[in-house]
Amino acid sequence: MSAVSFDQVPDDARVWVFAAARPLSEAESASLLRGVDGFIDGWAAHGAPVRGARDWRHDRFLLVAADERATGVSGCSIDSLFHALAAAEEQTGVSLRDSSLVFFRDDSGEIRSVPRPEFRRLAAAGQVTDDTPVFDNTVTTAGDIRAGRWETRLGHSWHARAFPRNAEAQR
Repeated sequence: MSAVSFDQVPDDARVWVFAAARPLSEAESASLLRGVDGFIDGWAAHGAPVRGARDWRHDRFLLVAADERATGVSGCSIDSLFHALAAAEEQTGVSLRDSSLVFFRDDSGEIRSVPRPEFRRLAAAGQVTDDTPVFDNTVTTAGDIRAGRWETRLGHSWHARAFPRNAEAQR
């Protein structure tokens, strides 16, 4: 068995973040995580077990890590992860690999997801600002997650370059 808990992977462990547009129910989460756990238990790269981990956050974010110090991951083993996620999506009816969505916390702290054009509109209208917490699902290491680079202020993320904000609303 190659699965470990997420807190047992080193900071330089490679991470992939998958996100659902809406929070999953308890039953959907359980079904998804059973499938992911089964995959990680058998995850291999060139026949060697991958020391992998997963974390489930806010009922919608799946973080999968691979400790490349223990076993490097190859293109084929990464493909197998994405195939396993596609199967989980099919089984649960919930998309986890839609990169067109932007995830952020609204003024009440609720996590929202909107398509990029809608987020661009919110930014231009001043409804999201440099201080708005956003989720950077492009982070690549467990250390990024632990250092607060996954959930961070919009002004400190790639979102600041991609989505111009209303200058008047920033004051």
